[in-house]
Amino acid sequence: MRILITGAFGQLGFALNDVLSDKFDVIRTGRVIPSGLKGIRLNIQDKIYLNEVIAATSPDLIINLAAMTNVDACERNPEIAKEVNIAGFQHICDSFKGKIIQLSTDYVFDGKNGPYKEDDPVCPISVYGKTKLASEKLIFEHSSDNLVIRGNVLYDDSSYTKASFLNWVVESLRNNQNIKVVNDQFNNPTWTRSMADIIELCIYKNVNGIIHWGDLDHVSRYDFAVMIAEKYSLKSSLIQPISTEELAQEADRPLQSGLITEKISKMLNVIPPSIDDCLSVIIEKNNQ
Repeated sequence: MRILITGAFGQLGFALNDVLSDKFDVIRTGRVIPSGLKGIRLNIQDKIYLNEVIAATSPDLIINLAAMTNVDACERNPEIAKEVNIAGFQHICDSFKGKIIQLSTDYVFDGKNGPYKEDDPVCPISVYGKTKLASEKLIFEHSSDNLVIRGNVLYDDSSYTKASFLNWVVESLRNNQNIKVVNDQFNNPTWTRSMADIIELCIYKNVNGIIHWGDLDHVSRYDFAVMIAEKYSLKSSLIQPISTEELAQEADRPLQSGLITEKISKMLNVIPPSIDDCLSVIIEKNNQ
């Protein structure tokens, strides 16, 4: 099977390539190709070139990771967010007749009653959440065989991305810097390798519809940061709790959020890993 991944050079893209490349013919695409790596430069906003890439590579499956994910930037630039997250995704649907897997987010919920199941009512409170929900609707207009996987607080220690919460916490504390982390936003942080493994199983089992995947622990961002500090033997006293209101982020955040994974756990007979287990593997890998 030939799989084309858009946005393949972000945190999840690297994890997916590690998991899938041994078993499938993986085509990596992205707006920017990191130095020394191979891939196809592709902006999903460019429909004509997207068409050409799909025609030239003839994928059996597309996994779309390409998105504008900076929540505050989406709020500042709603038209650009719509062009990328909605129109760009529409271009994929228009250019490809096969199955699509779309990564979505718990930001399609309002965060009043989380964690959430797949059939809970959606009510996004940010531009980012609204555009991702719109893409969910588009994918099933394209085909009922498609798959939406909602995730939340994806993390890894990839050196190729600036979006790593794990790296930010570790590097800040190693440099003896105080950091402020919100203590009233709750999710279940998910290692990118955990998400990549689930995507692989969903490919093998030909899963469709909407599923939720998140790792085991439902914690605040502050608690997550403290867990990272303790696991890396760093000073957790440098982490200062702050409320979302005090932080004054531009976009509203769902506070009591996170995802319930019972549906896909039963379907695939899998158990979400704990934060402690995931961090242990990451640290062990880096020490090899």
